[in-house]
Amino acid sequence: MTSSRPTAAELANELPEAELARIIFEYGDERHSRRIARAIVRRRPLATTGDLVAAVRGAVPRAAWSHRLHVATRTFQAIRMAVNDEPGALRQALGDAPALLAAGGRLGCIAFHSGEDRIVKQAFRTLARQEFAELEPSPLVPGDDEVRANPRARSAKLRVLERLS
Repeated sequence: MTSSRPTAAELANELPEAELARIIFEYGDERHSRRIARAIVRRRPLATTGDLVAAVRGAVPRAAWSHRLHVATRTFQAIRMAVNDEPGALRQALGDAPALLAAGGRLGCIAFHSGEDRIVKQAFRTLARQEFAELEPSPLVPGDDEVRANPRARSAKLRVLERLS
């Protein structure tokens, strides 16, 4: 099956600077998104992931580098989310899933990113005005022990919705 979606390389090498900055900011929660986008555009064409890492490293002030995450993690996340249209797929799934639930059926959704959690929260709040109820008003998050055992769980947020009738 062929895809008409652009590749990560095409996005990095072809998007206008403003659109690239928007994607990095929205999907990556990256506060230096404009600087990163400007650096990417200046370094074009990017041929490897190393080229993208170098652009990000050159754009983000050293003092702003996280001790927990690689400096380019959020940029790579944003580009991956854009390539896969992850927010669109999530909205589609959240729109389709309620019709599949019988009375008493539950829909659980784990979000690993604030943008994803925002989409889930808004969808669940909309459905809660109909024949659904959120089981908890706030998302469930991993405890300290779980994060120590599985560091990738640190950003996970679980929300659960139940069909009432």
